[in-house]
Amino acid sequence: MLSEDNVQDAEKLRWACRRGMRELDFWLRAFVDNGYDELSDEDKKNFVRLLGCQDQELFDWLMGKAAPIDPAFPSLIEKIKAASRPE
Repeated sequence: MLSEDNVQDAEKLRWACRRGMRELDFWLRAFVDNGYDELSDEDKKNFVRLLGCQDQELFDWLMGKAAPIDPAFPSLIEKIKAASRPE
């Protein structure tokens, strides 16, 4: 069962996933809904850091046009893409 703190944290996270590009909104919110809870605590922190990146960077990484320099981000990018694919 979710505590009130967890619900508030999830809402803050969903709000942080709102971006200037519809595609990013789709990818990030799908991931929060379908994959975020399964992350380790460290990966959750890395995801929050990832949300601090510029929209164009995130878009290029998710489209495979560029690779992030931060070594924690490539596996997260793959998890984000996987969470948005239909089963």
